[in-house]
Amino acid sequence: MISRNFKNVLVVSIGFLSLFTAYGGLQSLQSSLNAEDGMGVASLSVIYASIIVSSMFLPPIMIKNLGCKWTIVAGMGCYVCYSLGNLYPGWYTLMPTSVILGLGGSPLWSAKCAYLTIAGNTQAAVEGKKGSDVINQYFGIFFFIFQSSAVWGNLMSSLIFGQDTNIANIPEEQLLTCGAADCGLNISSNSTTSRPEQKLVWTLVGAYIGVGVLAMLIVSIFLDNIDRTQASEFRGNREPFCQTFLATFRLLKDWRLLTLIPLTMYSGFEQSFLSGEYTKNYVTCALGIHFVGFVMMCFGATNSLCSFLFGRLARYTGRAPLFLLAALTNLGCIIALLLWRPDPNQLPVFFVFPALWGMADAVWQTQTNSLYGVLFPRDKEAAFANYRMWESLGFVIAFAYSTFLCLEYKLYILVAVLVVTVITYPIVEWHEHKHPTAPIEESTYSGLKKDMQKDNRSILAQTQL
Repeated sequence: MISRNFKNVLVVSIGFLSLFTAYGGLQSLQSSLNAEDGMGVASLSVIYASIIVSSMFLPPIMIKNLGCKWTIVAGMGCYVCYSLGNLYPGWYTLMPTSVILGLGGSPLWSAKCAYLTIAGNTQAAVEGKKGSDVINQYFGIFFFIFQSSAVWGNLMSSLIFGQDTNIANIPEEQLLTCGAADCGLNISSNSTTSRPEQKLVWTLVGAYIGVGVLAMLIVSIFLDNIDRTQASEFRGNREPFCQTFLATFRLLKDWRLLTLIPLTMYSGFEQSFLSGEYTKNYVTCALGIHFVGFVMMCFGATNSLCSFLFGRLARYTGRAPLFLLAALTNLGCIIALLLWRPDPNQLPVFFVFPALWGMADAVWQTQTNSLYGVLFPRDKEAAFANYRMWESLGFVIAFAYSTFLCLEYKLYILVAVLVVTVITYPIVEWHEHKHPTAPIEESTYSGLKKDMQKDNRSILAQTQL
């Protein structure tokens, strides 16, 4: 019999799986599907710029007032709005819906992280385990399920766009512009890189809207309101608005958070590179837009499996060796991408890079989220808001220079940020090893623990009857 907390982890994971089946597919296609005047990349920049703004004040306010569950539902609604904007993409539809998504994005992710941290600490208190171990396990399970959204979302786009009758061979002169050997800014436009038939775009976006709405229903119906009591008490004994508003910035006084900024920003840089640069300058350029989905499926599948594996492996190896593995993997890929000239005859190679990138990203995602939960157990909302803010800044910077920097220089920037990360992260890890963060007081979760034990006894009684 699974515990109540484990059930809730599954519900959150499946809800995000459904939601990001839609958004992940759209993000992978933006740089190719809405390439005119850089509109697709611009919309992604606006999204992550808005996430930065919302990270400054919205997560603590929404989570403390609504609770994690209803903050997640509200954030999901913002993502569905962006899918609606892609039905008729233009500057006047994509930009406003990008802002809406961004404003809901930080509260959504912060609430998810806070929810899993609460569930992990509660379950650890019941079972007498170490809180960080259970939190690691829950984040691993979440990302195992969540990262597979890249498989399903991109499978949908590849199968639907594969029906396009305008698919043509790549001309030899275009292949000369692919990869880092050329600047990578002036990929010639032809029938392969242009938008697919409009009816196919509508079919795909309509399917994405449907799975987004399904995500909202799953969470609304099946997720327990685990912090309902805390939210109710907060509304009844409301703190000064200014105190809640500035919670995200107050946490910046902690030197550990400041030291983690390069690591957090690198997460945004490396994700934006794969979805914005690799898909456009390697896959779409050399193979065609209908291959983007298949390549990103490889990334999603590897990411999903490694997230589950690393979530369990971390309790035996610790975080540091996994971060080192991810850094070396990314560095090796970057060097190879600088040297490789994409060729359609080398089809397997196009899948090797996203597979390795997915393995590394699994570490960046699971272990960084877990690290924030372990280091800041008493300031979960503000800590994860900072996480989204600095990660989003990495996205914004990367998407902002996407249209005017040569691909070679973008790869050099990626290496530079990675090097800074490798220098700064060990400082925090060493300090945590020497001076472990005190676990949160068990009394904080005593009410949740009693509720869960009561529910488990009730279920057991019903089973015996």
